[in-house]
Amino acid sequence: MSGKADIGLVGLAVMGENLVLNMESKGFTVACYNRTTSKVDEFVNGRAKGKKIIGCHSPEELAANLAKPRKAMIMVQAGGAVDAVIEQLLGVFEPGDIIIDGGNSHFPDTMRRAQLVEGKGLLYIGTGVSGGEEGALLGPAIMPGGSPAAWPHVKPIFQAICAKTAEGDPCCDWVGENGAGHFVKMVHNGIEYGDMQMICETYQMMKYGLGMSNEEMHKVFTEWNDAELNSYLIEISRDILGYKDEQGNAVVDLILDTAGQKGTGKWTVLAALDAGQPLTLISEAVFARCLSAIKDERVAASTVLKGPKGAYRGDKAKMVNDLRKALYAAKIVSYAQGYQLMRAAAKEYKWNLNYGGIALIWRGGCIIRSAFLGKIKAAFVKNPGLNNLLLDPFFKKATGQAQTSWRRVVATAVRLGIPMPSISSALAYYDGYRCARLPANLLQAQRDYFGAHTYERVDQPRGQFFHTNWTGRGGTTTASTYTR
Repeated sequence: MSGKADIGLVGLAVMGENLVLNMESKGFTVACYNRTTSKVDEFVNGRAKGKKIIGCHSPEELAANLAKPRKAMIMVQAGGAVDAVIEQLLGVFEPGDIIIDGGNSHFPDTMRRAQLVEGKGLLYIGTGVSGGEEGALLGPAIMPGGSPAAWPHVKPIFQAICAKTAEGDPCCDWVGENGAGHFVKMVHNGIEYGDMQMICETYQMMKYGLGMSNEEMHKVFTEWNDAELNSYLIEISRDILGYKDEQGNAVVDLILDTAGQKGTGKWTVLAALDAGQPLTLISEAVFARCLSAIKDERVAASTVLKGPKGAYRGDKAKMVNDLRKALYAAKIVSYAQGYQLMRAAAKEYKWNLNYGGIALIWRGGCIIRSAFLGKIKAAFVKNPGLNNLLLDPFFKKATGQAQTSWRRVVATAVRLGIPMPSISSALAYYDGYRCARLPANLLQAQRDYFGAHTYERVDQPRGQFFHTNWTGRGGTTTASTYTR
């Protein structure tokens, strides 16, 4: 094959292979390399046979086959493997060339790597890629950030291979500097955790609270997917509930109830704690997976810890409708919290995030894609300075209309002893956010009592701090205040 490749890719696992095939199908010539070179030969002589794909057996050969400025995308496991590949590429690339990390890297690592690569005169992109294996092949959502000067060189490729909205808009755009792309992908994954957990809580209520069959739930999810809850996760939940194996068994009922996780949800929660942001719903979703993992303990506890007994006695159809509204309202809260976290990070790291643009990126290709995201984009287009999605007229009206159903669902779950950590925490956040006066005045008094941490007063300007000698023995010495 003559000529140079438009882009290179390192790491031929399934995601890497599918991205290579996606790029080639859009008219680009791709050079590929894998540390285990036999995988290169298998790929070139297998799925890639006869295509404009150049197999390379070393970083030097990869560099020699790339048009300048060279562009190489790394698709290896997050962590040390990424650093190792970057070191290899730095040894064979030249100033002005572009290194791209397309894996699930932690954003602080991306910030560090961008500084390293830029310090050697090269450009760096850390990009989130969402959509799984199918998305990589047919069109993922892509969230690039890093060196702004690199974007014009990769934009034609990324926007060609990404998913498109129904209107034809690419689900890929520049996110921001250094680690912004991977931060936004991390928040995407956190929201994904929340969405999945809330759907599972709804399923739990239907199955064990209302006594619904898989067939009945399949029908409900089918109806929901044709309305405001239309989304990829509702769609696949519908399909899962309707799936049976060759023996006629419902496969979902045969799966052990212990959930795995790769850590991106935990990263989101830790980032929220560092930023002092109340990411309560996603936090509960992460902890729900942790609770599911201690299966043996739960089984043992189920024989000794007692709770309510009895089934739901009310109108089942009405409760199903309540569940739909509660799920929708809680979903709004999940995104509101996620966007609060992104806004806090943008302020701290001086990123110029386009919040409406991020919603557009998530409209297609990614796991959390849904019709709902169009409303988020519209909210930020109308008001780019929007502090919280709950304050947008559309979402304010939607949560207001869902309130009665939302509260009824949570109350019913409590009465029946059915755990709903994410949906109920969303309601608690909603009530807390709309509360003009929280009991933190007592909390701050407690802190001042035992630790002289001081407090502000409602009758004095913000920023002035006071201390009370509560016991008469404390004196006037105070501790430092805190902001997070």
